[in-house]
Amino acid sequence: MNNLLKDNAALVEKFRSIRTPFYYYDTELLDKTLQAIKKETDQHEGYHLHYAVKACTNSKVLSHIMKAGFGADCVSGGEIQACLNAGFPASEIVFAGVGKSDWEIVLGLKVGIQYFNVESIPELEVINEIAAGMQKVARVSFRINPNVGADTHANITTGLAENKFGIAMEDMEKVITLANEMKNVEFVGLHFHIGSQILEMDNFIALSNRINELQDQLEQNGIRNVKNINVGGGLGISYQDPDGQPIPDFKAYFDTYAKYLKLRPGQHLHFELGRAVVAQCGSLITKCLYVKKAATKQFAIVDAGMTDLIRPALYDAFHKIDNLTSNAAEETYDVVGPICESSDVFVKDYSMNATKRGDLLALRSAGAYGEIMASQYNCRSLPIGYTTEDI
Repeated sequence: MNNLLKDNAALVEKFRSIRTPFYYYDTELLDKTLQAIKKETDQHEGYHLHYAVKACTNSKVLSHIMKAGFGADCVSGGEIQACLNAGFPASEIVFAGVGKSDWEIVLGLKVGIQYFNVESIPELEVINEIAAGMQKVARVSFRINPNVGADTHANITTGLAENKFGIAMEDMEKVITLANEMKNVEFVGLHFHIGSQILEMDNFIALSNRINELQDQLEQNGIRNVKNINVGGGLGISYQDPDGQPIPDFKAYFDTYAKYLKLRPGQHLHFELGRAVVAQCGSLITKCLYVKKAATKQFAIVDAGMTDLIRPALYDAFHKIDNLTSNAAEETYDVVGPICESSDVFVKDYSMNATKRGDLLALRSAGAYGEIMASQYNCRSLPIGYTTEDI
């Protein structure tokens, strides 16, 4: 099996001249991933794609996604502006989030986004009030909490009743009726999202069945003006085998909804994929500073830390690590960073090619929730993100 990075000697040589740590985005793989998604969705009428911007906002990555014809799913005013700067049409931007500030709502109305994904009655009332003041009508879709679990980490589960996201199912009809009575909002659909890094299609089947039940319930009570169904995203990737599975199984994902979700005539189905789009194209490149041997362990101390990639510390997440500059026999290491926190550990008891000071290591599958979540704790510089075109 080819290693997408290590086997590219010319690229690794170019890495040597760049200050580490930094992110590298393989835009050739990104484009292939986007093409794979489009190939599958083009087979289904009425499917719309919105890239979940929170996964990665690198401007050149955004440009590739925009040029592929995707819309954008934003969760802040800053993300809306980043998408506008990257060339996304405002009419293809949807805006979600449990705590939208007034200025963010104003921005969305001013530029004319496609619709707001509303998560509470108080938010709906504020949007209506602000829209009235601006003499505009805000298109709104209601995020309903379907109380459907997902086989994923507790911190990235969003569809259970205990989670902060969305409107309770029992309040669904009430909020739709309220919106239909307001003069400055237009109800355009329902939104659902049950979590992230989901690999079992059964979770999406369960969501489809719940949506079917809710639509039946609405129709029995005379509510038939649901133009759009938005099922969010959630499709996971293989962190263990980025070379063997560089592109997720989009066919299985979209076919699941085509088979189990009962759309009404004329309804449009919206998706908000993030991780599945960008995760595999990104790697965090770091340099080994020291190898420290202890009584029972040896540590590979690198110049990247939890400030550059927080997922292992935050979620106990695994990222495959390749030593790009060594072909020596494997040894076992704890790969750790320089941050003054005991949680600044990328992986423990990990086998990789024998490592020495100056070796370049790649933390793979880091294109999603990597660079975007970086911080300046310990007064560290933010990592720079480079693409294939830059190097």
